[in-house]
Amino acid sequence: MAHTHSHGTANGNRKRLAAAFAVTALFMVAEVIGGLVSGSLALLADAGHMLTDAAALLMALLAVQFAQRKPNARHTFGLLRLTTLAAFVNAIALLVITVLIVWEALRRFYEPQPIAGGLMLGIAIAGLLANLLSFWLLHRGSEEKNLNVRAAALHVLGDLLGSVGAIVTAVIIMLTGWTPIDPILSLLVSLLVVRSAWSLLRESLHELLEGAPGHINADKLSRELTRNIDEVRNVHHVHLWQVGEKPVLTLHVQVIPPYDHDGLLKRIHHYLHEHYQIAHATVQMEYQPCSGPDCELCLDNSAAQHDHHDHHDHAALEGHAHHH
Repeated sequence: MAHTHSHGTANGNRKRLAAAFAVTALFMVAEVIGGLVSGSLALLADAGHMLTDAAALLMALLAVQFAQRKPNARHTFGLLRLTTLAAFVNAIALLVITVLIVWEALRRFYEPQPIAGGLMLGIAIAGLLANLLSFWLLHRGSEEKNLNVRAAALHVLGDLLGSVGAIVTAVIIMLTGWTPIDPILSLLVSLLVVRSAWSLLRESLHELLEGAPGHINADKLSRELTRNIDEVRNVHHVHLWQVGEKPVLTLHVQVIPPYDHDGLLKRIHHYLHEHYQIAHATVQMEYQPCSGPDCELCLDNSAAQHDHHDHHDHAALEGHAHHH
C-alpha cells in the first residue's frame, strides 16, 4: 500500500515538475526576445534568472526520475539521495544568483540604465502569470515533504517576487522616470530569496551528513520505547538517518528473555511504525546489559525507566523461571 502511494507521489511530482519546466522554458525564450527587441537589460537579466530556474527544474525532474530506479547491489537504497543532492545544488545556485543580483543592483545605483517602462510592464505582467502557474503546479501535493520539489518551488517563488517587483518598478518608472527604484526592489526581493535558500541549504546538508530527521528525536524515541514496551529494559546504539523521504533506524534493545521472541520483535516494529512512521528499522535484541563506552550515553537516559520496570521485571522473570 505504502509502496503504491510513494510511486503515485513521485509520479505526481514528476508531472508537476515537467509542466513547470515547460512553462518556465517557454517564457524564458519570450523574455529573451522581448529584451532584445526593447534593448532592455533588465529583461535580459531576468531571462538569465529564468534560465537558472529552468535548469533547476530540469535537475529536479531528472532527480525524481532517477529516484524511481530499483535498489541494486551497489546502491542498496536505490538513488533516493539524488533528490536531496539536487535540492542542495539548487540552494547553492539560488545563493549565487542572489549575490549576482545584489552586485548588479549596487552597480546600477552608480550607473543608472535607461529602461523602456511600457514594454517592461507588459512582459513583467506576462512573467507574473507564467510564474504563478509554475508555482501553483509545484506548490500543491507533497511539496512539504519533498525537498526537491520545494527547491524548485523556491526558484519559481524568487522569480514570482521578481515579476511583482518588475511590475511595480515599470509603473513607477513610467509615472516618474525615477530609475533607482529598479535596484532597490531587486535588493528587497534578494533578501526574501536568501532567507528561503539558506533554510533549504541547511536542511539538505543535514540530510546529506546523515542527520536525524527533524521530526524525530532519537533520545525521546529510546525513552518511549523503554517506557511503553514492558520487556524492553534499555535501548542503545541508536542510529537514525533519512534517505530521500524515508527515515531509517538501527538500534539495539536489551530485553527480558521473552516467551515469544518474534512476537516482541513484531511489537517493537509496530510501535516504531505507528508512532514514528519508521517502516525501515533494524532491531537487534539482547538479553545481557550493554557494555562498552557507547552504552554510557544510553544508560543515563534509561535509568528512570529501570525503576519504573523493576517490580514488573522481577515478576516477569519469576514467572519465566516458574514456566520453565
